[in-house]
Amino acid sequence: MAESGGIMQARPGAVVREERLRRGWTLADASARTGLPISTLSKVENDKISLSYDKLVRLSQGLEIDISRLFGGGDAPQQRSVIGRRSVTRQHEGRSIETPNYNHRYVAADLLSKAFIPVVAEIRARSLAEFGELVAHPGEEFAYVLEGTVDLHTALYAPVRLNPGDSIYFDSGMGHAYIAVSEGVCRVLSICTGAEAQLVAATEGRSEKAEVAEPIMVGPRRAGAG
Repeated sequence: MAESGGIMQARPGAVVREERLRRGWTLADASARTGLPISTLSKVENDKISLSYDKLVRLSQGLEIDISRLFGGGDAPQQRSVIGRRSVTRQHEGRSIETPNYNHRYVAADLLSKAFIPVVAEIRARSLAEFGELVAHPGEEFAYVLEGTVDLHTALYAPVRLNPGDSIYFDSGMGHAYIAVSEGVCRVLSICTGAEAQLVAATEGRSEKAEVAEPIMVGPRRAGAG
């Protein structure tokens, strides 16, 4: 880093891109969180612009990283201070979102900007025809079957059957659908990366904002998410 005419010269592009992609954010998402225009962020990521200290602060706050990482470049070790966040969600508490295919309960819903999104999902659809379109959202997903037997359909693989205690980790950018197989309640604990607003938007079959890319849909159009 150098200083010229009162302007801090840093090359934070690699760090900004790494943190944005790790969270599954689009440039529009990062713009909303940092207050910097999309065009500016694109130039930052490609090291085509020098930033003032004020803009570096906005980047560090929006990306929730220590400002020293922006000075050190992409190879600087990531350090995170202990802030002691915690959230207790009692049984049947949380943010509930119901669709024809799922009853989603978002736990730890009071915490913002989480590194991952925990969701308890009750599977409603009993066939792929009933489910409709496969749904995708940015990031990766881990699913652990709590009750019942579930088939996970994806756009790139043959369906896989999961029984209680089984789990699967997959790219949630790939179209997917959970289908209830056994009688009674079928419930899955799903842990997703990416922005929570985009996940909720995919669950409800809509885009978060006009400037944010609409969740990928595969197959006949119908609401639902995994």
